[in-house]
Amino acid sequence: MPVVIGAQFKPVTKIYYFDPAGMLDLAPQDYVIVETSKGRELAQIAQPPHTVPEEEIVGEMKQVVRRATPWDLLERDHWKQKEQEALAVCRRKAEEHDLKMKVIRCEYNFDGGRLTVYFGAEKRVDFRALVRDLARTLQTRIEMRQIGVRDEAKLLDGVGKCGRQLCCTSWLREFAPVGIRMAKNQQLPLNPDEISGVCGRLLCCLSYEDNTYKQANKKMPKVGAEVTTPQGVGRVRHLHPLKESVTVLLENNVMAEFAVDELVVGKRGGSCGTCGGCTVKRRASAEEDNAKVRAARARR
Repeated sequence: MPVVIGAQFKPVTKIYYFDPAGMLDLAPQDYVIVETSKGRELAQIAQPPHTVPEEEIVGEMKQVVRRATPWDLLERDHWKQKEQEALAVCRRKAEEHDLKMKVIRCEYNFDGGRLTVYFGAEKRVDFRALVRDLARTLQTRIEMRQIGVRDEAKLLDGVGKCGRQLCCTSWLREFAPVGIRMAKNQQLPLNPDEISGVCGRLLCCLSYEDNTYKQANKKMPKVGAEVTTPQGVGRVRHLHPLKESVTVLLENNVMAEFAVDELVVGKRGGSCGTCGGCTVKRRASAEEDNAKVRAARARR
């Protein structure tokens, strides 16, 4: 199995594998210069040298060129200080070219040889003239990169509804798909203001406990199902999946909470619970029919 190191180009971003080129003493937080498809870049070690299966290597694996020197880090800091100036220039030039785009952030690579301009736009933008103008003004190579609102939030950072730093900037390296079904599984209000993050999309944290709720909901009767409880017959009004209990409206109009294990679902022949209802009856009937067919064949 090949020996690799895991490196990231920015904090809390995707980790890429590189050939350590014999430098097996590289440690997390060390800086290295690596070869990429766009030239040499400064990267930080996130995973020390280790082996991985061949199938985890996608495409040609690039090499670590050398360790980063103090001069490399000073040069990176120098160009980082110029990013705000470049951002102001890019925004002004975008207005001059009358482009319907929002310039979000500018980032120089470690030696100032390339400036990446992150922008958002609702439609496709022809920025060729802008790139030529920026390259002439800033005297560097320009790379335009269109991003979505979730990536914008990750770049700019912020505080979420929970009062903590955004997950995507503090620890979440890659975005996972999030759907409205996840909010339904957790019985959350479907008000967009309640379940949307600062980016305007569904909260990433909806996916964190989704599998737990899916498994818990399998044990629960449905809302409206008729159940028999230790205090009599009633109908399910509210579910509490994590507590494995339900709130039942009894026939005497009293609301009471019971553990799922205490309930008998569909006592009066109802089929809207989790007991199977009609499905169980159809299965039993089919088995009886099959038994009759087998018996008839045996008599022959």
